[in-house]
Amino acid sequence: MANEERNWERETLEELAFAALKERRRARRWSIFFKLLTFAYVTFLLILLLQWRGDADIISDRNHTALIELDGVIDAKGEASAEKIIGALQSAFKDKYTQGVILRINSPGGSPVQSGIIYDEVRRLRAANPSTPLYVVVEDICASGGYFVAASADKIYVNRASLVGSIGVLMDGFGFTGGMEKLGVERRLLAAGENKGFMDPFSPVDAKQKEYALGMLGDIHQQFIGAVKQGRGKRLKDNPDLFSGLVWTGQKAVDLGLADGLGSVESVARDVIKAEQLVNYTEKSNPVERIAKRFGAAAARGITEFMLHERARVR
Repeated sequence: MANEERNWERETLEELAFAALKERRRARRWSIFFKLLTFAYVTFLLILLLQWRGDADIISDRNHTALIELDGVIDAKGEASAEKIIGALQSAFKDKYTQGVILRINSPGGSPVQSGIIYDEVRRLRAANPSTPLYVVVEDICASGGYFVAASADKIYVNRASLVGSIGVLMDGFGFTGGMEKLGVERRLLAAGENKGFMDPFSPVDAKQKEYALGMLGDIHQQFIGAVKQGRGKRLKDNPDLFSGLVWTGQKAVDLGLADGLGSVESVARDVIKAEQLVNYTEKSNPVERIAKRFGAAAARGITEFMLHERARVR
């Protein structure tokens, strides 16, 4: 009996010791977790502060040249969306110290709808603020939808080696019918409406649908041509290839009347607008938002797994 009592006491003490050890480990994990959470919170505040300081350069109490960057593909969900470009343009024109606006373009084009929206807003702002000029400065490329936007400016400045033009519209895709036939794959497309499967890549080309697509592209092309002619006017030279979709160097673009001269952002601000100080009005995605989108879901999942793990251990 004495041995049994001693064994029972030893087992009880061991269980208590192990329980205390588990509790200490659990407390240590929670401590690490909250330290990491505090570190993440402080990092978040620092990024927010840096972003706030970055936006502060928009505030200027003296005459300046407003700079707006249209960079990359023009797309409704991208950095070069009509919403962001228009928001920046409106802020620049609204500032009483803005002596002129430079829209720096480095874009291969994109959505004709987004480009058209920006084009219309630029012309509206120019008409409403006749004393504030807007110039486009082209860097590497200003093609297709990028040039659509550029045509709305008072003047366009380029580098000799810039690529300018591509005044055309395209619809591209692939046809897989031959490959499917070789593989013995049968396409089963069911649709209500004879044109619901319009330009389906897994079906043979329908002559009527192709003709319709070409007509639609032609309509958009004419809208593009009309915008360029409206914006450039008599500066355009009579050249049969002007609206063929070709791309020209900056120097050739000047010769054809697609651009007005050679220049950079700095030279246009200094020598044309006569306000050397540049203030960037470009609307960028908030880095805090980008971090939240990128890591938010992962962080939430990690916290959830941690809590479930701890709950399972408690049980």
